[in-house]
Amino acid sequence: MHVGEIVLKDWRNFAAESFSPDDAANIFLGRNAQGKTNILEAINFASLLRSRAGKESELIRWGQPAALVRIKYVKAGISHELAIEVSTERPRRILLDANPIRPRELIGKLNSVLFSPEDLFMFKGAPTTRRKFLDAQIAQAVPIYFLELMKYNRLVELRNALLKKIRDGAARAQELDLWDEQLAAVADKVISKRLAAVDKLNSSANAIQQKISAHEENLSVIYDLRGLESQRDIAANFLRTLRERRFEDIRRGSTSIGAHLDDLKFFVNGRELKLFGSQGQMRTAALALKLSELQFLKSETGEYPLLLLDDVMSELDSTRRELLLEFLRRERIQTLITATDRAYFPTQPFGKIFLVEAGSLTQ
Repeated sequence: MHVGEIVLKDWRNFAAESFSPDDAANIFLGRNAQGKTNILEAINFASLLRSRAGKESELIRWGQPAALVRIKYVKAGISHELAIEVSTERPRRILLDANPIRPRELIGKLNSVLFSPEDLFMFKGAPTTRRKFLDAQIAQAVPIYFLELMKYNRLVELRNALLKKIRDGAARAQELDLWDEQLAAVADKVISKRLAAVDKLNSSANAIQQKISAHEENLSVIYDLRGLESQRDIAANFLRTLRERRFEDIRRGSTSIGAHLDDLKFFVNGRELKLFGSQGQMRTAALALKLSELQFLKSETGEYPLLLLDDVMSELDSTRRELLLEFLRRERIQTLITATDRAYFPTQPFGKIFLVEAGSLTQ
C-alpha cells in the first residue's frame, strides 16, 4: 500500500495543508505543541476512526464549522481517495472514491499501524488496551471480524440487560437460553480469530525480540481465556460455562466470561513481563510487537500498512532506534515519523524531512 497525497483542512491547528509523502521515511520535525501528532492522528482516524479527542468536535480547528482529512492511496494496484469530514452541524461523512460509506465499512480500507509512547506501557495498562491492540490488527486484515466483534459486544449488552431484569424479577431465567446460544456462536468466531492472530504474532514477535536482545531474550504471547478451560470446541465450552455460571451472572447482572474480558499475557524468558519485566525489556517487547503487527498485516493482505511513529524515537535507545530504522529501510515500509530532534536520524535520511511550526508545513 502506498499513500500519495494527504490533505488537511481545519484539522486541529492546521488551516489548510497538503503534502505528498515519500515512499520511504517522512520525518516531521518541530518543537512540542506545533501540530506534529495532529498529522498522524488524522491518518489514524481515517484508518480506524480513532483519535485522542474526547469528542469529535475537538478535531475541528477553533471557530470553524468542519474539519476534513482527504487521503489518496494505492492498494493492491488500485487508486483510491478517502475523505472524512467531521462537522459541528451534521453527522460525520465518509466518502470512498466519492461514494458514501458507513463507519463499519471503513475498517480495512486504509491500513495503518500507530506506534506511540503509550504503547511502551501497554503491558502494565488495563486489559482493554491489549484487546484493542489485537482487535485493530485483525479487523484491518479481516474486515468481517469488525462486524463479528460489534455483534458480539451488542449481544453481551443485551444479555446483561436481561440478567438485570431477571435479578429484579421482571423476566425469567429461561429467557437466557436463546441469548446464550447466539452469544456462544459469535464468541466462537471472535475468539478463534484472536487465537489464530496471536499464534502468528507470537512467532514473529519472538524472532524480533531475539534479534533486538542479541538472542538473550525469548518473548511469548499468550491469549488468556478468562473463564474457559480449553481452546477446543469454543462454542460448546462457552455455552456450557455460561449455563454453569448463569445464577452467578444473574446475581452480578453481567456476563462473567467472554471475549470482552479476555486478555493478552507476555512473558520474557518465562517470566511475566507485566510483573517482572525491566523498562528495557518492555521497550524491546513493544517494538517487537509493533514490527510483528506490520508483518501480520502483510501476511494477511499482501502489503505492508502505513506506519505511524509518534515521538517514539526519544523513548528508544540508540540500538533500538538503529534497528527500527534499518528494518524500515530494508522492508521499504512507507513511514511517517514525528520527532523533536534531528539527531535521532542518519545524516543522510532515506526520505523527506518536513518542518512543522504552528500548524504549517515546510520542506
